[in-house]
Amino acid sequence: MAKFDAKTFNAEAFGKYINSIPNAKKSELARSEAVGANENARSALSSQGGSLYARIPYYGRISGATSQNNDGATNIADSAATTYEQGFIVASRMDAWTERSFSRNLTAGIDFMDAVAAEIGEYKEEVRQDLLLAILSGVFSMSTTGTGAAAKAAKEFLEKHTFDISKNAGEAALVGADTLNRAIQKACGDQKSLFSLVIMHSEVATNLENLQLLKYLTYTDKDGVTRDLAIGSWNGRTVLVDDGMPAQTSGEGDSAAITYTTYILGKGAIILDNIGDAVPYEMSRDPRTNGGQDTLYVRDRYICGVDGISFEKPAALTASAANSDLSDGKNWQIVNDGTQAIPHKTIAIARILSKG
Repeated sequence: MAKFDAKTFNAEAFGKYINSIPNAKKSELARSEAVGANENARSALSSQGGSLYARIPYYGRISGATSQNNDGATNIADSAATTYEQGFIVASRMDAWTERSFSRNLTAGIDFMDAVAAEIGEYKEEVRQDLLLAILSGVFSMSTTGTGAAAKAAKEFLEKHTFDISKNAGEAALVGADTLNRAIQKACGDQKSLFSLVIMHSEVATNLENLQLLKYLTYTDKDGVTRDLAIGSWNGRTVLVDDGMPAQTSGEGDSAAITYTTYILGKGAIILDNIGDAVPYEMSRDPRTNGGQDTLYVRDRYICGVDGISFEKPAALTASAANSDLSDGKNWQIVNDGTQAIPHKTIAIARILSKG
């Protein structure tokens, strides 16, 4: 059995440690209910034989403008549901650390496995969050060039699912009492109940707190003392606060201004499913370098996708998708069959752009 810093290393047990260690850092999006899985994509891509890309059937709804009058003398006109295809891509990630990266954790009597697993677990959450933000960046930069179904659908999605108040003057550029409700109504109309989660920068959250619009959930401990939780509520939607959300600075000096992106998401709106590597954790002993050192290797494979939006793999992408591939709007399209696209109202992803 492999050794790490003179400790016995069991790769399977270590993986279980990783999954059991709570993350103390802010990677709220990566751990939220907005991140889900697609079982068909998992079945197609979970093979360790190098599967990179899969197209999965996406079933449309039955159509028909009106029910037909049965007068006993008219033939029934039939229609059929449209079946689309949705693309999913795999992003593989790998990292390695020598024992010196963790030596400081072993000098104060801290349990070896807990100490290492805590660091690796937190690091992997940050990797997942970077993947998610890259996906969202790609989705909100889809190409609107052309006259086809994909370009038309992308243009409508970007216009309807972006609520931009950042260009307004003064306090009108800040989120207010009606901002969220107006944003989700603009995006999905009578389907706005699809949205369940809002994730925002602390600057935006602070503004809502000052307006007494952000209410934090509470719990009562065994002594009867009521305390605030770190999870808030805004117009009935769960709020997570994370400074990892985009904050873009424009201008310089006194004219500099920051535009904050607040994401509004539905349950399972983004697919980021860790399907595992053939060898997720591995140890290596180098007896020569630095008088002898041990190295821990970590590998992960993630299915990346968006509910209702397809990743269209470019021919040049023949291996794992990089974050730059995921953030490239040319690689994403609203699910369509070349003639028509699914209704944008069914996609539970929207954003608010504001100055705070």
